[in-house]
Parts: sequence; C-alpha cells; structure tokens
Amino acid sequence: MPVTSRVNLLDLDPGALARYFEDTGERAYRATQIVKWVHQQGITALDSMTNLSRGLREQLARDTEFRLPEVVSLQESDDGTLKWLIRVDNGNCIETVFIPEAERGTLCVSSQVGCALNCSFCATAKQGFSRNLSTAEIIGQVWIAARYLGQTPKTHRHLTNIVLMGMGEPLLNFDNVVPAMRLMLDDNAYNLGRKRVTLSTAGLVPGIDRLREQCPVSLAVSLHAPLDDLRDELVPLNRTYPLSELLAACRRYVGDSPHDQITFEYVMLDGINDSVALARDLVRILRGIPAKVNLIPFNRIAGADYGPSPHATILKFREEIVKAGIVTTTRKTRGDDIDAACGQLVGRVNAKAARHRELASNTAGA
Repeated sequence: MPVTSRVNLLDLDPGALARYFEDTGERAYRATQIVKWVHQQGITALDSMTNLSRGLREQLARDTEFRLPEVVSLQESDDGTLKWLIRVDNGNCIETVFIPEAERGTLCVSSQVGCALNCSFCATAKQGFSRNLSTAEIIGQVWIAARYLGQTPKTHRHLTNIVLMGMGEPLLNFDNVVPAMRLMLDDNAYNLGRKRVTLSTAGLVPGIDRLREQCPVSLAVSLHAPLDDLRDELVPLNRTYPLSELLAACRRYVGDSPHDQITFEYVMLDGINDSVALARDLVRILRGIPAKVNLIPFNRIAGADYGPSPHATILKFREEIVKAGIVTTTRKTRGDDIDAACGQLVGRVNAKAARHRELASNTAGA
C-alpha cells in the first residue's frame, strides 16, 4: 500500500478529529459530521459529504485521506461464520472473524500482525510478530464488516459485539487500540455500550491498569492455568507478570465497578490443564473476583503437541467450578472448517497472501 504524507482521518478518534479541525481553523463539530458519514453511513467519498462546504472538501482532499485496509478474500463456514483475509501492507495480512448467533453478532478483531507472546497452543504465535496495526487498520476491520453486513443506523443491528481477540496482544498496541475502541463506543460511530466491547489480554499488568483509567471496556483474561509453573509453559508472559500480580490487577480493574465482571478464558488441553484438582485451584485463585469462566475446547493447529480434552473431562472440570458458584460456559467451536475458530487465526495466511500476490502478478502481466 502506498505511503503518503496526507493525514489518514481513520486514524483519529472523535476527540483527535475535533482537535485536527480546530488546529486547521475549522469548528470542532466537523469531527461529528465526518464520523457520522464514515462510520454510520459507510461513506468515505468527500464529494458525497454534502453538509461540508466545497472549500472544506477541497482542503480535505489535498491534506487528508480515508485509507482503509484491503479485503483479499472472504470465506464462509458451514455454520455461517465469516472470515476476512485483509491486507494491511504489501507484506502483511490479518484475519477478522464474524460469528452470527440468534440474538447477537460478534466481530473478532485483530490488533497486531502476528503476536510476540508465543503462547504454546496458538496458531498466531507460530507466525511470529511483524508489527502493530494502526488505529485505521483496527477500526477498518469494523468498517469492512459493517458494510458487508449492510449495517446503518436505520437497519437491524447485525453487529452487536466486538471482541479484540484476534491476532495479537491488544495491550501491546495500546495507543492505537484505545482510539479504535473509542470509535466503537461513540454514539456517532458504532454506538456500542462498553460491555459490548471486550479486550482480551494474556495478562499485561501495566496495560490493564492503563485501560482501567482510559477506556474501561469489558476485560477478558487468557488464563489457561491456575498455577504459575504450568502457566509459565503455556503463556510465557506469566514469567514477567505472575498470577499474583495479574489477579491483583483484575481486582483493581473491577474495584470501582461492582456490577462488572472479568471473563477468564481457559483453553482445555488434554492431560495438561484439565484435571479436577486444577479446577479446584482455579476456584481458589478467583475467589473474591467477580468472574465468569469461559472454557474453550482446543482446536488443533499444526506444530502444537496438544490434543483437545474429551467432552466428559470438560464437563467434570466445569461442574467443579459451577459448584463454587462461578458462572461457567463452554464455548461452542465455530468456523473451524475455515480455520476461524479460537486459536486458529493466521494458520495459513502467508500461503494465502502469497497465492494472492502471485495471482495479481500474473493478471498484471497478462
């Protein structure tokens, strides 16, 4: 994608956009007009923004742009799950997943190209890390999905929830993720309540504290083990921020909001972290935290020596947690036939992107 000196207005949340207009001698309310055109109506052509003066449109055409990432492909699972392969630059692609359900539609958004945390059971980790996504590249995934789903302020809301659970660790890209979430929450953009926007982290403690202060959306923690020695193996970040520090940060996060709760995600690995004894340890460490536990059946990936826990084992594990009064769900696997299930993102992105580049090259030379 070409690099230009023009300001990409998609990188600016409503506050930053208002400051941009003030700095250029315009009224701050222009930001609201732009946000409504772009994010509510899906319009990025300045000529169509009829409540802007011709002079302002000409100035914006000279100095700014609306640069969105590019859709490479779209796959649909047998269960209706959608997965977009999206190019963010000449060498990198990301994946975004939409999961439709009877009462809700959840978009799973990526925050980085790859991931640096190297969790041992995750396909994204096997890809390594390339770079952070810009705010425009993060909110661009929402824009693409909303347009595909035909979502406008006057239509039925297809997209009801957004989860930052795709590629990457969102809190390692804090300065770009937070402006994107502010657009998700903004009444003039996607108008989602803060409980309908969820950020998932592997446990970056300083980032959890910053998030609580700046943009306290719903928090999900990729826990996966209730003991430090086991979590050190599964989630290497635990060696830097062990469970005692992570859980203290979780208590701080909900401390001022007694009606909030934290979702603890727990992938079920056969013979590794799925014993009843470990379920009791999980209950013990979550004591005093308003918590929900989400058990995730492991989805096989290449290069990981793990297997999924049997259904009966998951049931026994779940019963132990429920018995302690903790709300516990078992996530239904969705989109595994197109590698869109939890932990599978980026399984074959490089191959797909390479094939697309080859096809584009052949087409150009035809």
